[in-house]
Formats: sequence, C-alpha cells, structure tokens
Amino acid sequence: MNEQLIITPKTKVLQAIEAYPQLEELLISYVPAFVKLKNPVLRKTVARIATLQQAAAIGNVPVEELINKLRAEIGQDLFTQNENQMYNTQQPEWYNESLIAGELDARPMLAAGEHPVNQVIADLKILETGKIYKLTAPFLPAPLIDKASSLNFKHWVTKSDDGTHIIYFTAI
Repeated sequence: MNEQLIITPKTKVLQAIEAYPQLEELLISYVPAFVKLKNPVLRKTVARIATLQQAAAIGNVPVEELINKLRAEIGQDLFTQNENQMYNTQQPEWYNESLIAGELDARPMLAAGEHPVNQVIADLKILETGKIYKLTAPFLPAPLIDKASSLNFKHWVTKSDDGTHIIYFTAI
C-alpha cells in the first residue's frame, strides 16, 4: 500500500482506504451512505470510481471538512486550497424553463435497483445545443454530473425542501 498518498478531493475512495485502512470507519461515520463499502462488490466498483469530492457531495458535507477529517486522522497537513470543483448551485444565465426538452425522474429506476447513468448520458448526447435536460434524483448524483461535465455539458443543481435534487443540464 502507498503510505505516501496525499488525500485530496480527487483521491478515489478505494485508494484512500487501501492506503490508510483506518480511514474506512471514519469515512463511513462521516458519510453514512458509504456503509455500503463493506459490500465487496460495491467496494470494488463504486469505491474504485468515486472520488472523495463525490463522497462529500453525496453525504452533503463540505469537501474541505471531509478532507481535513481524513487528513487529521493520518497526520497530514490540513487542506486549505480552494481549487476543488464545486457543483453549480446558482441559477445560470442559460436556464429558461421553456427550453427544457427532455427529463427523467430517476427515483423509480433507483428504487428498482437500476442505475440511470446510461439513460441520462444517452439522452444528453441527443440533446440539441441550447436546450435543457432535467434530472430528478433522491440524492446528488455526483459521478453522473462529473461524467456529463467531462462531455462538455453545463449543469445547475437545486434541492427541494423534501431533499430531492433537480439537476439541469445543457450543451453550450
């Protein structure tokens, strides 16, 4: 194991807990959704691709706070940089409800154990430039937002009072 791994927002969850096994329980206690790390299949899939920044977003905790908790546990200097990518929560100039050309409520798919990623990416790939795609989810789908961003889609995240996340995507 690499005991010299520096914990950053871009560090993969699996990298962090393999390099520093003591971080697993701390991560689970801080982001309860990550209790699933104890499942060997999820550990080798989700933990391999999810970053600590995404874990923080899923757990609804500030990424700097999570990184500093983990760093303090292993004796690394505290994270003070503000270079981490944040999810856009301010209404952008491109948003106009009349431009919504497609939408998906991912809650039924997720409840059935299905993952909406492939459907959303397929929908985004056929979205006309300037149009908007609306995604509804019960949690912040950080890996999906990151994937869409890597494909040059901009996003805007809103959260309703009941905890539901609405993510708007557009190709500009």
